[in-house]
Order: sequence, then C-alpha cells, then structure tokens
Amino acid sequence: MAKDVLIIDDEADIRRLISDILEDEKYLCRSPANSQEALKLISEKIPNAIILDVWLQNSELDGLGILEMVKKQYPLMPIIVISGHGTIETAVSAIKLGAYDYIEKPFTHDKLMIVLKRAYESARLRRENLELKSKVIDRTEFVGNSALANKLKSEIEKIAPTSGRVMIHGEIGCGKELTARLIHKSSKRSNGPFVVFKPATVPLNKIMYELFGENEIFEKNTILNKRPSLMEMANNGTLYIDEVTALPIHVQNRLLKFLRDEIIEKKGKQVAANVRIITSNTRDLQQEIANNNFKQDLYYRLNVVPINIPTLYERKDDIAALVRYFVMQLVKFSGLKERLFSSESIAALQAYKWPGNIRQLRNAVEHTLIMHPPSNNDCDDIKAEMLPQDVINNSVKIEKPDNNIDMMSMPLREAREVFEKQYLTAQMHRFNNNISKTSTFVGMERSALHRKLKTLNIHANNKINSEKSDGSIAVEEQILMEV
Repeated sequence: MAKDVLIIDDEADIRRLISDILEDEKYLCRSPANSQEALKLISEKIPNAIILDVWLQNSELDGLGILEMVKKQYPLMPIIVISGHGTIETAVSAIKLGAYDYIEKPFTHDKLMIVLKRAYESARLRRENLELKSKVIDRTEFVGNSALANKLKSEIEKIAPTSGRVMIHGEIGCGKELTARLIHKSSKRSNGPFVVFKPATVPLNKIMYELFGENEIFEKNTILNKRPSLMEMANNGTLYIDEVTALPIHVQNRLLKFLRDEIIEKKGKQVAANVRIITSNTRDLQQEIANNNFKQDLYYRLNVVPINIPTLYERKDDIAALVRYFVMQLVKFSGLKERLFSSESIAALQAYKWPGNIRQLRNAVEHTLIMHPPSNNDCDDIKAEMLPQDVINNSVKIEKPDNNIDMMSMPLREAREVFEKQYLTAQMHRFNNNISKTSTFVGMERSALHRKLKTLNIHANNKINSEKSDGSIAVEEQILMEV
C-alpha cells in the first residue's frame, strides 16, 4: 500500500517538484499551502509522513507551529522540515520540537529520498520498540487501596505460599488473570513458568492436544507433535486455565485423572509433571454441574481455595488510582500525552456501573486520551463531557440539577431543599450509599448527614452502608437516622 505524504509549502513550484519526485517513487502526495489547509487534511486522513516548510505566507501558523501541534497529537509522526532561509537556531528548534531532520533548499532528489526513508525507518523502529515494551510490561501490579482491594491482597498473601489449587470467581474483566499472576509471583514456584490457557478461544477438537499433547489426529502431524503440551510447559510452575467451564467433558475427565496421578502420557510414555493449577470462571458452577456441563468431583478438586473478585463498581474508591495508573501506562507504552482527569470526570466514572469492569475502564481511558488530545495548553484536564458516550449517558449527573425543575421561581428555602436533595442523592449513589465516605466528601458529620437524609426523604426505604474502622462493611438500618 502506497505511503501518504503531506507536503506543506507556500510555494506551488516547490510543492509540485516534491510531489513529482515522490510520485515517481510510488508515494501518494497531498500538498496544502498553509496551516489551515494542512490541519484540515490531517483531520480527514492521518498521513504517514510530513514534509514541512518553516516559513509559510498567508498561514495562521508557521512551520514550527504546525510541527509542535502535530507532534502533540501524533508523537511518532515522521516530519522532515525544509527551508531556503534557515539558520542553525531554526534547525535546532525544529529538532527539539520533534522533527526527524532538517534540510536546506535547494536539495537533490537523492537527498530527499534518503532522509524520507530514514525517517520512515526510525518511526517504524520506535513503534516496534513501544510494542515490545508493552509486551514485557509487569502485569502483576495491583492498583487500589479500598477495603475490598486490601481484603483481596490479604487473601492472595495467605494463599500464594501454599500448594493448594485455587479457583477464582468473578465477572469478565475484573482482574482474575492478574490475581492468578500475583499468586504465582508470591509462591514458591515464582521462578518457574506461568502458563495461560484459554480453552474458549481454542477449537474443541484441539483442546485435549493443547493441554496434554494427546490427540491421534494432531499427533500424526510431525510439526505439531514436536511441540510440548501446556502441562509440560508449566512443569514446576503454574498453569492458569481461564473460564474452566469451557473445557469439554472428555477433557474434564482427563484433567481429573491428571489431578489424581500427575502423569502425562505422550508418545506411549508416562511423564510426571509438577504443576499448580489455578482456574477461573464467570458462570454459576453449581448450575453448570446441575446441567451436566461440569463434573462435580472436578469442581471439588479445583475449588480447594476459592477467591471471589469484587466488581469494579463495588470498589469504585479505586477508580481514581486506576485511572492515574492507566494514563501513565498509556503515556509510557503508547506514546499518548499525559493528562489529568478532573474531579467531575472521576465522579462520573465512579457513578457508572462498569459491566466490563477494569478492562472496560482501561479502554475508556485510552479512548478518551486518543479522542481528546491536548490543545496548546498542555495542562488542560479531561472533563466529564469528554468521556465515552456510554459512560456519560449512564452516569449520575452529579454536577447538573434536574432541568425540569424551575428553581428560579421558588423561594430560597425550597430551591435550596431541591438542590440539596439532588446533590446528596447523587453523592450517595456515587459512594454506593456509604455514609462514612459520603459524609467525608461533602464535609458533614455523619450524624448530621443522617438527619439531613431523613429530612429530605433520601433512601428512606433502603439500607445504608457505612464502613467500620477495620475496613469491613456494616449495614445501618434507617432507624439510625434518628440520631
């Protein structure tokens, strides 16, 4: 596929000359004369590279201004700066702003092509480097200090040093694989391999072979037959089976046999394998057993130590820390610019239900950073209205009152009561009806908040959560609002 090059120069002859050179080399060229045209063309289609003149007549921005703006939005974009009236200071400024190279006019065909090809290669290597870094990222960092997060950390610390089999229960995207990695990292097997198997992504007729290396059809394939099975790869380490209910019954029977004797049969030989197995699931296993989709005795052998992972909505206090963590990871490995999320945007994120849990939150943060690059002011924060539309549509509007209520026609006392009810309802929802956290945030004593909620008839028929000093959750009946 031909590469698209944007040639920005106010001289038509120069644009035409460079276009002719590049088109002879099978490049596609677009040739704006000023910053207005250039930015419009970039917004329509992101080019593969830019050749940019420093001095532009009839342009709102000069070449360096365009360079600075483009580099903020597309840090890996290869940009070559050209000028017929250049100075050393101009060249240094261009390089500091992110230009790959600086060429003085007039230049030869060979000079331009050499620099352009090197710019492409440099950008490609930078992208590959970022991709490699993202693959070696430490995936065992637990972010969050809420009561539920600390409880989970404590459970992992107790379970990891043992040899007991662990079954992790939780919704999609809530951190089941991270939990498994943390258990392995803190176990006596930490120097051994950690192998992940996702049977739901493997063809049914290949699952047995992938896991145990046992399948007559695949064993006849000499290339496949040389590959070790996952059980062999995980020897002296940990095998994590994600969504264990996706295993067919005949594979469940084989796994049950392995758990009893810890033997792998391959090529007619029996090989011992010392593997700690950690499994996870999102389904109701008791129902799967009742429907004969999962073997009960296998369940008992795998569910020796169960761990229940809370949803992101249950640990919404960790959302601000998770957002900061994801921003820094994306800045480090994806080349995006660092941004701060405003308190209003964090409140909107906390009010959202997050059906996809932590995985969905990360995607939302990445989407927001991509779709809302920083303006000339590097310090502008991410506002609530910049969040993905599904988050905005399904979050409590904490900062906006009910538009159907005309408070301007009310006496001050009635208008204040309406505002207080809307505000406290939103804040109680934000903090999952937790009295302690809501009172701390809004700056009221707990007893005063209780009385105010009762006066405004908020959650009159519901139970209200409050957090004990030891981090556990207590339930306070509505009668406590009498204090």
